[in-house]
Amino acid sequence: MAAFAARYASAFLDVITAAKLDTAAIDQQLTDFLGTWDGSLELRSFFTNPAVPALQKVGFLDKLNEKLGLRKELRNLLAVLIDNDRIGAVAEVAQAYRRLLQNQLGIRQAEIVTARELTTEERTSLVAEIGKLAGSQIEASFKLDAAILGGTVVRIGSTVYDGSVRGRLDRLKEALTAG
Repeated sequence: MAAFAARYASAFLDVITAAKLDTAAIDQQLTDFLGTWDGSLELRSFFTNPAVPALQKVGFLDKLNEKLGLRKELRNLLAVLIDNDRIGAVAEVAQAYRRLLQNQLGIRQAEIVTARELTTEERTSLVAEIGKLAGSQIEASFKLDAAILGGTVVRIGSTVYDGSVRGRLDRLKEALTAG
């Protein structure tokens, strides 16, 4: 991620926090804009075209905003990105913003790898236990990997908790060959 994306994201989060805005509503509007952005090559081409003046791009943003109904803070972020010729990195800025927001809210990302598909109840229970282990609220993504044979591998940031059968077998092999 480019360093500038983190700076824009941090400034945007500061504005949202200072105004005490509903972060879920802002996130939904950001998702709506990104959906429009990702769904239209013409829109991306227009906004990233260096031959089109920034003032014209901001005017078009305002016309688009009549349909999207973005909060002024989000509209202003997009206008600043346009003015500084950074609108092409809007998805990167959004990703950085969401990461900072989750950090501020005490939510941590966890990747959970299992050998089989888990039921909704099993997922809920596992996420709750991982939350206790991490000491924070967890937003989990699940992946299947038959190579782990059974059990679970959990990654939270750079920490890996390997409770898989494959991991246990590998540790047993290391112990037997070392001794």
